[in-house]
Amino acid sequence: MRRYVYLAVTTVTALLTVLATGGPAAAAGNVLTYGSTGGTAVGVGQTLNAGLKTGTTANLYNSATGTTGVRCAQSTFGATVTGNPTAPGTATESLGTQTVSSCTSNVVGVIGVRGITVNNLPYVTSVTSGKVVTITGGAAGPIETTATLSTLLGTITCVYRANGNKLVGTANNADTSITLVNQPFTKVSGPGTCFTTGYFSVTYAPVTGPGGAVYVN
Repeated sequence: MRRYVYLAVTTVTALLTVLATGGPAAAAGNVLTYGSTGGTAVGVGQTLNAGLKTGTTANLYNSATGTTGVRCAQSTFGATVTGNPTAPGTATESLGTQTVSSCTSNVVGVIGVRGITVNNLPYVTSVTSGKVVTITGGAAGPIETTATLSTLLGTITCVYRANGNKLVGTANNADTSITLVNQPFTKVSGPGTCFTTGYFSVTYAPVTGPGGAVYVN
């Protein structure tokens, strides 16, 4: 009799444990969480921000392997979360602000960078559980950047657009970063001093919101 009572108590305890933890079928966390993987869900409507990862620069070079072009010591972004489903899935954001400043250039004939402007914001952004970050142009227009440069002959303006109106990068939970590497742009206007093709690379970290560092699940 004692053996059956023991088995009954063990079974009830196991059932209570399953109910308390959600068991094997418990729902996963959201795609974007605060504090850790599987942490508190990032709320829809909240804004996420980041600057350049310490020790890095934002670069627009004239080739994927070269170092000729524009290098910027400061850059920031701000994106509002528009969707954050249960993982695995795809979170969505509206990239409303992006700044690039403190820039220099080593292009022949260029003596200074007067400014870099990111045009046609906001952009549509998605982040998958596989940590793929995709940015596309929205209703305001294609992904586009204007570089205003000082040259020996005066001020020139170079306008570049992202090939395919899309940028693709990766998220990394180790430092809660977003990295874009050699994303191709093509010149749509500007004199010959403006290189024809630009390759954009940047790493933003840490990505944070009102609840702290943001992780991707």
